[in-house]
Amino acid sequence: MRSSRNLLRAGLAGLVAAVGLFTAGTAHAADTPLRDLAAAKGKLIGTAVTGSRLTGTYGDITGAQFSSLTPGNAMKWGTVEPTRGSFNWTEADQIVAFAQAHHQQVRGHTLVWHNQNPSWLTNGSWTSAQLGSLLQNHISTEVGRYKGEIAAWDVVNEPFNEDGSYRSTIWYDGLGSGYIANALTWAHAADPDAKLYINDYNVEGVNAKSDALYNLVRSLKAQGVPIGGVGLQAHLVLGQVPSTLQQNIQRFADLGVDVAITELDIRMQLPADVTKLAQQKADFHAVVAACAAVSRCVNVTAWGFTDADSWVPSTFPGYGAATPYDENYQPKPAYYGIATALGGSDGGGGSTPPPTGACTAAYSVSSQWNTGFTGQVTISCAGASLSSWKADWTFGAGQQITQAWNATCTQSGAAVSCANASYNGSVPDGGSVTFGFNGSWSGGNPVPTVTLG
Repeated sequence: MRSSRNLLRAGLAGLVAAVGLFTAGTAHAADTPLRDLAAAKGKLIGTAVTGSRLTGTYGDITGAQFSSLTPGNAMKWGTVEPTRGSFNWTEADQIVAFAQAHHQQVRGHTLVWHNQNPSWLTNGSWTSAQLGSLLQNHISTEVGRYKGEIAAWDVVNEPFNEDGSYRSTIWYDGLGSGYIANALTWAHAADPDAKLYINDYNVEGVNAKSDALYNLVRSLKAQGVPIGGVGLQAHLVLGQVPSTLQQNIQRFADLGVDVAITELDIRMQLPADVTKLAQQKADFHAVVAACAAVSRCVNVTAWGFTDADSWVPSTFPGYGAATPYDENYQPKPAYYGIATALGGSDGGGGSTPPPTGACTAAYSVSSQWNTGFTGQVTISCAGASLSSWKADWTFGAGQQITQAWNATCTQSGAAVSCANASYNGSVPDGGSVTFGFNGSWSGGNPVPTVTLG
């Protein structure tokens, strides 16, 4: 059982358009991995994962970029104890084994929550004593199984309402507010070395809800309850990073506990475009920078690193594109928002844009047929030179790039970003470089809207 876990280890021809010209927006092999940038700051950078996906590109990125993993669902009560007294550790074991093989920490998530509980638990009629016994047994069993293998646990998840009152749940209603201290105490007994957290959302800035969490942690500390950390989930909306985020992190740290950003994603109204992606980059940078500025902020974890594995579209209809990577596992500008906040480069170099108009791009459609087209972009310089380049535009009718050459192109919604290949980033004064692509269209193939990158 445990030994097996350790073994798993496009538009009209001739359109001339202004483009942004600076370092490539894709993660080249030369870019320092996020986990190394974070380590240099004394931090962990994490992602929530789905165990069944930890192969291929998903697994490669997970292993290379992150130093901390959180099981998205694999350790929740409804998954591990779907039937009373009968435990299923398959996916949880898989994630722990992957983390061990890639020298990553694991954040256990979550032991006590009002959601994703099994029906036998929620539909039962329990006395207070019975409910407490069930909770103690579950915590002791799960934490004890992974003793020494999980660095931190989100022990209690989402205990508060928005106004700072306690949320009505099976636990609060049946056991009173003391269930929180008991859960932490039982988890500590099962693994004295694990850091134990209370985790909640909409507590990122200073507000009524975070005040309640602050007062609870202060009280628990005064009582000697083993509370080691506070988790700020950070499921945020584009352009709405709280201005008091760093202040809030610092006040919790001043209580003598660690702080972690535990479930970071920043959703936008779809479709994504260049402007929204730029704002998202700034938002990710702001969150990570706030953590980096506080010594006891120890971990920033994204709730899934790729839009292909995000909970947002199904939970918030019309919203999405909330993670640092697109659905094709290509890094979005948000990736570089994280990297730069950790002291890394903005795409591998950070060159200065040339004078306005010194370098231009001509976008043309060389051929078009019933469902597709071939396009190309020629970048030309006069009065300036480039050591690297990136061209951004927004399609107007749902066109989709399917293949590119002489450039690395990524697309999120209608937003397209194409960066130089490793061999053609240099454009001398008076010179030019051309890249091409194939794409699909349906109903129309109008001129794309091109903006500065």
